Amino acid sequence: MPETLLRAEGIRRTYQMGRVRLDVLRDCGLRVAPGEFVAIMGKSGSGKSTLLHILGALDVPQDGQVYFDDAPVFAPPQQRWQATSALDVLSSFERRRIGLRRHAFGFVFQFYHLLPELNVLENVLVARMIGTPTLRWSAARQAARADALAVLTRVGLHERLRHRPSELSGGERQRVAIARALVHKPRILFADEPTGNLDAEAGASLMGLLKALHGEGQTIVMVTHDAGVASQADRILRLENGQLRGV
Repeated sequence: MPETLLRAEGIRRTYQMGRVRLDVLRDCGLRVAPGEFVAIMGKSGSGKSTLLHILGALDVPQDGQVYFDDAPVFAPPQQRWQATSALDVLSSFERRRIGLRRHAFGFVFQFYHLLPELNVLENVLVARMIGTPTLRWSAARQAARADALAVLTRVGLHERLRHRPSELSGGERQRVAIARALVHKPRILFADEPTGNLDAEAGASLMGLLKALHGEGQTIVMVTHDAGVASQADRILRLENGQLRGV
């Protein structure tokens, strides 16, 4: 097993606000080992969600590189912002990013992003449908359903399969989101303020679930502004002035 599963080096991300340039991330770097639980803390607006999105291949940095399994995630900096036509074939790096998001990375956000017209089981199955070619879905559906049932049982929602999001508590909705993130067996689970929309009791319950998943070997990278939540990770980093520092 490699010593480093995810590595970021020299990450820079800026935003242009009219005439003002905002340097959100400046020469950020970190390493995440397989099976590690890393928490990134920072004030609101510090850039911690931006960093998480870059680590998870949802956003693209101006400079720097992210490596997963020692392979680069992004194209070289000079190629990242070139205009492309809708008819252009996806680059090898774009295809890699899509593949990582579909199969290697799982995401949990502060807001659950569940589809209100679908029930719990269907919301989890959607994640598998998106990652499966249409012509293969009929053959894959039974196995996907079994996997969805397994993760929903794991997060304690096996009796809520037919309920819609409007019929669930906030904590239950977040557990559905976790099940959706886990259904394709990701190697890294990215959690963006996972307890930020929950009350204290539901938040503690959710952290208990994340700790249990970590105990089973799941690699987790989480951002939070809550010191109590962060304290349950193996390692805490703080994002200040666009750079990461150990705590």
